[in-house]
Amino acid sequence: MPGLPCLAPETPDALPLHIVTPGGWEALPGAALAKASGFAAKPGELALLTDGTRLTGALFGRPDSHFGYGTLATALPAEPVWRFAADAPAGALLGFCLGAYRFARFRKPGAPRARLVAPRGREGELIEAAAIWRARDLINTPANHLGPAELAAAVEALGAEHGARVTVIEGEALERGYPAVAAVGQGSPRAPRVAVLEWGAADAPLVALCGKGVCFDTGGLDLKPSAAMLRMKKDMGGAAVMIGLADALMASRAPIRLLLLIGAVENSVSGTAMRPLDVIATRAGLTVEIGNTDAEGRLVLADLLAHAAEQSPRLILNAATLTGAARVALGPDIPAMFCNQDALADSLLAGGIAAGEPLWRLPLHPGYDNWLDSAVADLGNVATKPMAGAIVAGLFLKRFVPNDIPWGHLDVYAWNDSSRPGRPEGGEATGLRALARGIARHLGLA
Repeated sequence: MPGLPCLAPETPDALPLHIVTPGGWEALPGAALAKASGFAAKPGELALLTDGTRLTGALFGRPDSHFGYGTLATALPAEPVWRFAADAPAGALLGFCLGAYRFARFRKPGAPRARLVAPRGREGELIEAAAIWRARDLINTPANHLGPAELAAAVEALGAEHGARVTVIEGEALERGYPAVAAVGQGSPRAPRVAVLEWGAADAPLVALCGKGVCFDTGGLDLKPSAAMLRMKKDMGGAAVMIGLADALMASRAPIRLLLLIGAVENSVSGTAMRPLDVIATRAGLTVEIGNTDAEGRLVLADLLAHAAEQSPRLILNAATLTGAARVALGPDIPAMFCNQDALADSLLAGGIAAGEPLWRLPLHPGYDNWLDSAVADLGNVATKPMAGAIVAGLFLKRFVPNDIPWGHLDVYAWNDSSRPGRPEGGEATGLRALARGIARHLGLA
């Protein structure tokens, strides 16, 4: 099982942490002082218990969601070790671990934080927490430390952990097999790569995961303003979500065959960068006119989706920090979801509800499809009208997936703008747990 630093081995000295609701806790040893101090077991309310001389435990008002347990990681004293006093509610261990996360690679060690003895039988929550930590670490890593080579190496490291086969494609092989990925990365001195991970038994249902891994996005020659570049290290957030999801699926020994495709690339400005009105090739054989070099993520995904479709999987899922339009519509926490088949959409939506992290379906409205028409190529990479940006991006991707293969696209933010319980400021694995449950439901594994 994952060994996160917020967890401690079993010890008889661990203090009990009581998850309580209004009423029924007043008889606990030491509770009289907590009651006298005004503790009322409100959601997320914490009170420490003492025997008059030493700490003996804690009371915590049961929160409304698993995220609420994240408060405990920073609010409880760092010493001694803690344990749940009784069977912890579902999601309590996960929430604690999510709240304990911090990205400290480039900082001196901070003050110690509380550690918790993981209750038995909660391996699934530990697996998901570790997968989310992995994704958050990738998103939070600055672009000068995480370029295409390093992102591909992260896939290789993941494969080594789980006994998966990983192939990294670059150079001439990349230009032949993934010409759109190569075009996006041709302006950067850090060459693009595609990392391909394969895992699972040959007779298991194949699930293909595709992630946009733009390690930094300047916008290319259609340069972003400086304020819009401040968080562009997170433009590989879709890749991080899919790497984390693959980690969770393999660690839980899901009865599937897995194909993970990560397009690792940097969209830079130089004399070799792609230009507006260039026409580029794609793996699927379609040509694309570049209406805007800042709409590069869909080009990366186009080649990955074409590769995935060639394998005739049971379903294809992709994740990407693709459009600001999705954030305008749904804010940072709710991913925009697009599906070409209602059955898959229903499974993914139900997975989001089960995870407590909802998705919201937007339409692949065919009436907007001709907005991608081009006079010189099979299609353009941006619309001819300044509306429905998230939908148009989804329609672009749909061109690269056969209608008979269930396909889902998540347009994610992958970032917490400020710290909240269980969600520290910085990178976030938005949609990871929803997708894991949606896959299980769609394949009849739940």
